[in-house]
Amino acid sequence: MRIRNITHRGLRRLFLRDDPEELTTTRPEIGMRMLNPPHPGRFVRTEVIEPHGLTVAAAARALGVSRPALSMFLNGRSDLSGMMALRIEKAFGVRMDTLMRMQSSYDIARTRRREAELDVEPYRSVAVSGLP
Repeated sequence: MRIRNITHRGLRRLFLRDDPEELTTTRPEIGMRMLNPPHPGRFVRTEVIEPHGLTVAAAARALGVSRPALSMFLNGRSDLSGMMALRIEKAFGVRMDTLMRMQSSYDIARTRRREAELDVEPYRSVAVSGLP
């Protein structure tokens, strides 16, 4: 399977060069990571399944998974598992590594948005006197 077009510039670079450092904003002078990377399900839906003219049910059959499981992933309600990534690679040729990096970038961004909720102070070592 050959992907014809990836509309997001950062995802296109990531896919073509297989380089996670390419997942940056569309303004290279800023040089920062994307603040809101897309869920990998959106990529699989728009760049893999829809170009083949497949329904979710037909794609689920091709992948050997249930339609609800694939639908939840494609709609961003479940994370990409290693097994699902491997199934997508085997069926459609999109590298598992690329998909898993997309999931990781998505998870990192989602967690960073909640950083202010954490009340954790930096650890400072306490010197103990009298010990060798």
